Amino acid sequence: MIKAGDDLTLHRRELMSLIAALSLAAVAGPSAFAADAKGAWGARNARDLLVSGQAWDEFCDTLKTAAKVVDRFGNDIDDHDRAEWYRFLTRCMRWGFERFVENSDAARPLLMPFPWRVTINVTTPDQDHYFFDYFDTAKDYVIAGNRGTTPYFVIAVLTQMRPTDFATRNWAAAGIDGLKEYDQAIEKTTHFLSSDQMTFAPNGDFEIQVSRHKKQGNWLQLDPDSTWILVRAVHHERAKEISPTFKISPAKPVAPSRATPEQMTAALVETGQLVLGYANLLRLWWQDDLGQRLNRLRFSKSLYLTNGGVNDREFAFGAWKKSRDEALVFQFTPPEADYWILQMCNIWQENLDNYEEGRGRLNKFMAKAELDGSILAVFADQDPGMGGNWIDSGGWTKGIMGLRFIRTKGAPEVKSYLVPLKELRRKGRKLLTPDNAIASGETTE
Repeated sequence: MIKAGDDLTLHRRELMSLIAALSLAAVAGPSAFAADAKGAWGARNARDLLVSGQAWDEFCDTLKTAAKVVDRFGNDIDDHDRAEWYRFLTRCMRWGFERFVENSDAARPLLMPFPWRVTINVTTPDQDHYFFDYFDTAKDYVIAGNRGTTPYFVIAVLTQMRPTDFATRNWAAAGIDGLKEYDQAIEKTTHFLSSDQMTFAPNGDFEIQVSRHKKQGNWLQLDPDSTWILVRAVHHERAKEISPTFKISPAKPVAPSRATPEQMTAALVETGQLVLGYANLLRLWWQDDLGQRLNRLRFSKSLYLTNGGVNDREFAFGAWKKSRDEALVFQFTPPEADYWILQMCNIWQENLDNYEEGRGRLNKFMAKAELDGSILAVFADQDPGMGGNWIDSGGWTKGIMGLRFIRTKGAPEVKSYLVPLKELRRKGRKLLTPDNAIASGETTE
């Protein structure tokens, strides 16, 4: 009975829940009504959660929890960082909707490119990324395409920690603690197939069998718990290359189907956990790991591979911090490698906004090497005029950085120096003494 002062929204929700349960009972009989009308939801039902609006409410509550993670950074961030934080969350939402809502038809799967400007875990701008989530690991698929003229690509199969009943759990109520059971940001590569391992037709066409069962020719292995596929196409000089093409389809035709309440409930949960997971990952990386050893790079297989990496590269992560009148200088000698890139990102692991003008990074094909083959890179708001390679810091004062080598043999020692920009202009390389060097470039498992 409704009383004065009651929350009418709550009563409407209860009424819709009852109507949904009665509708289900009319179709499935008395036993279905008894199973789905236990107490206040009892055994939660994905259909009822969506029809009642509860799934949407919990999705929005999860987003609110994700947004508040920024408050844990305290005085480490300024207003510009906060603006980029909320922009980052909208980009994660966009990626989640592309993955879990738009690309969820088993009859029409797509290897979709990452949405524009979506970058996670120091995503290089010199790679194209394509992804596909909704597949049934009991079925076989075929990826067909043409390799183009891009030198190298790799296709990875990933798995994530996700309970089988994830769609009906109240993750909004669990909050950050729920990530211990279900975290979209923690993913492990279980299998991968590179273009080096494949056979191609003379014109560059290829076909890959995607299956849990061994196949002849190009085979990408699935496991029962595989959750998604990620393609990385590595460009050397993008403007001079033809990108590869990829098309995935079921090995046996599947009839198209309409969207269902159950699918949408699952998609909202997955998108919410993706946003929350990456929001928390950014905090963990800055406050508990990288931010504790500023201006240092560390090669770590375990950190890279637990964030969707593939075992064809060496990747060093680090955190950087400098004032606008300082310069951060790097020295290293690249090992033999097909490709390498030094990336400077904001605190949210995103490429700096000047990337589209070709700044904020240095790669193998942009760099000017020293006579001994080493690389000198100066990260500063202005070019100090000492030669080497200037990387424009564009007014940013803190962030995450990465140094990756693809198809390489080992990782190099890296020296870094944090020095006054004015002094660097005056003294040049004489300022880069062993006493000023910051120990960097160590390798851990």
